[in-house]
Amino acid sequence: MSDSPVTLITGGGSGIGAAVARRLLAAGERVAVTGRGQQRLRGFAKEAGEPEGLLTIPGNAAVYEDVRDAVEAVLQRFGRLDTVVANAGFATGDSVAEGDPSGWTEMVLTNVLGPALLIRASVDALRETRGRIVLIGSVAGFVNMPGNLYGATKWAVTGLAENTRRQVTDWGVGVTLVAPGRVETPFWEAHGGVPQGPMLTADQIAESVVWAVRQPAGVDVNTVVVRPLGQPH
Repeated sequence: MSDSPVTLITGGGSGIGAAVARRLLAAGERVAVTGRGQQRLRGFAKEAGEPEGLLTIPGNAAVYEDVRDAVEAVLQRFGRLDTVVANAGFATGDSVAEGDPSGWTEMVLTNVLGPALLIRASVDALRETRGRIVLIGSVAGFVNMPGNLYGATKWAVTGLAENTRRQVTDWGVGVTLVAPGRVETPFWEAHGGVPQGPMLTADQIAESVVWAVRQPAGVDVNTVVVRPLGQPH
């Protein structure tokens, strides 16, 4: 355990982030999860059985001081950092032509600025371990949807992944963008419930994340788009 890999996951208390954390913990690895909801983090830790290798850190993924402090807490607790997963994000569920702008600032900051802050705060530690940056994007970052500002934030994440890769690959740091289609997670709570049609589970996406992280040394899997069979767009 003392020299096992260490992963930091933003928005790790539920959904895809929690599923990734559970898989890594089950494999004996060490995991830190952040989130704004202390109660949700406590609930996840309890559900996971309060493992010694789990660190929960309250904080806002869109505030640099919180992200930097989370990275420092991980290094202090575990002594290293091998992977970061920028998972925190949400959608307001409205459109640019007819929506309510009051929620847009927080969405853009969380979805776009948040991953950039995590990269900035963690890259020095990742250079030491020749680690990996994982960005959770979306099919919405490859396919245009009418009036969809959330999709525009995910297009930004698609660009951020490749722009970051081009800078950090010479430092031995890998970058993987995992772009899911429709996934059955708490994401849909803001959209009136889970829509009809085929859905992936958070565990299925977590399997793709872990697969990308566990590639042999020197292999850099860059873009993984995962749709449920039957999702046409």
